Amino acid sequence: MIEKGSAQILDAFKPLSFYINDKPTEMLSILYEPSLCIILQGEKEVGIGNNLIRYDANQFLLASMHTPAKVRIANASKEQPYIGFTLNFSIEQIFDVIKEMEPREAVSQSSDNGLYFGKLENHLLEPIVRLFNTLESPEQIKVLAPLYMKEILYYLLQGESGCFIRQYLKEGHSAQKVLEAISLIKNRFSQNLNIKQLAENVGLSESSLYASFKKITTMSPLQFQKTLRLQEARNMIQFQSFSVTETAYKVGYESPSQFSREYSRMYGLSPKADAMKMAQA
Repeated sequence: MIEKGSAQILDAFKPLSFYINDKPTEMLSILYEPSLCIILQGEKEVGIGNNLIRYDANQFLLASMHTPAKVRIANASKEQPYIGFTLNFSIEQIFDVIKEMEPREAVSQSSDNGLYFGKLENHLLEPIVRLFNTLESPEQIKVLAPLYMKEILYYLLQGESGCFIRQYLKEGHSAQKVLEAISLIKNRFSQNLNIKQLAENVGLSESSLYASFKKITTMSPLQFQKTLRLQEARNMIQFQSFSVTETAYKVGYESPSQFSREYSRMYGLSPKADAMKMAQA
C-alpha cells in the first residue's frame, strides 16, 4: 500500500516507482532521470526553461536524459487523488534495443531540452499492463519483466518519440556530447568540477560545451552539478535519516551553512524543516 503524499520504489522491480497524492502541490525543483512518466489519474504541470506544460492521463512524459525541471501536481483531491508512476531506464538499455532495430535517421525535433510529451496509445499501454501483472510473482519479474521492459522501450523508439531519443544518441551530435558530460558529472557529482577537463573528455571546447549544455538542460554544468547534489541530499535527509552536516559533506559541500542556504533556495525550506515536513506527511 502506498501512503498518500509519498513515492514508493518497488523492491522487487526497482525501475518502477508509484506516486499518490490527494491534493495539489507547490512547484518543486527536480532532476528527471531517463524515464517514462505516466499519470493514471489527475494532472501535473512541468516547467522547463520558460515553458510550462500541463499533462494528464492521455499523455506520457519521456525524459531522454537527466533533465532539470519544476513540477507540481495540478489536479488532485481526496475523492480523486493524483496517481502516477515512473519507469526508469538506462541509456545502455536504449542502445541494446536500437541495435536490434532497422536503421532510422535521427531527425531533430522541435524540443531543445530532454523532455518529450506524447499521446498515450494502446500499443504502449499493453506491455505496461503486462509488466504490472508480473509484480506479485518473483519468478515472473525475473523472467518476464525484462522482456516487457524491452517491449516498452521498443515502442518508445517508434515514431516521433523515437526520433526524439535518437537525436541525443547520434554520434558526434552536440546533444550526444552533452549526454556524455551529464554521465561524467553524475558519476562524480560530489567531487569538484573542472570544466576544462570535462570539455576535453567529451571532445568540445569549453564555450561549445557551455552553450550546448545550457541549451539542452537550461543550466550550466556547475548549476547542474549543484542540482544533482541537492537532489541526492534531499533523498538522504528524507529517506535515509542522515544529519544535515553529514549530508552536506557526503554530497560534496565543504560548508554545511552554505549547503543549508542553497538547499533552502531550491526547496523553499531548510533541510531540517523539509525533513520534519516529510515526516509529518
